[in-house]
Amino acid sequence: MGSPLPRDPISDAQHNWEEHGWADVAAPMAAITAIMRTQQILMARIEACLKPFGLTFARYELLALLSFTRTGALPMNKASALLQVHPTSVTNAVDRLQSVGLVTRSPHPTDGRTTLIELTAQGRTLAKSATAVLNAEVFGQSGFAPEDIDHLIRILAGFRRKSGDFIG
Repeated sequence: MGSPLPRDPISDAQHNWEEHGWADVAAPMAAITAIMRTQQILMARIEACLKPFGLTFARYELLALLSFTRTGALPMNKASALLQVHPTSVTNAVDRLQSVGLVTRSPHPTDGRTTLIELTAQGRTLAKSATAVLNAEVFGQSGFAPEDIDHLIRILAGFRRKSGDFIG
């Protein structure tokens, strides 16, 4: 990331929208653009923390998900649904994680059409270590004021619910 800009370009964009006759959508445009820029900033911080572990955020999410299960294993299709990503993305992540010994694939014991992804001991250790770093350097130092966090969660959950991301 470069040096901070002297002015907020999103605020400038909002002003430009208003001057060009789009005042009715200027504030929502600024809010959406700010969310997207915030996501870029947070992803850069997360990826920097995960790089020493040889992980991308997508691969970390899969390891973390598996580490939260009772058995350390999930069907690939369930992992795809819970991570809200296309099955091909899970397959690619599993390929990379399996190639370095962090997960294994095995046939489901009762459903021959299903493949299980299972966390290895090495994968569990790496997930735990990466989570500790993320908790210390990103989640514990989010950059959001503590009093704003609950508001953000509520606002974004409401948007996601209305967009069909989840029901309840």
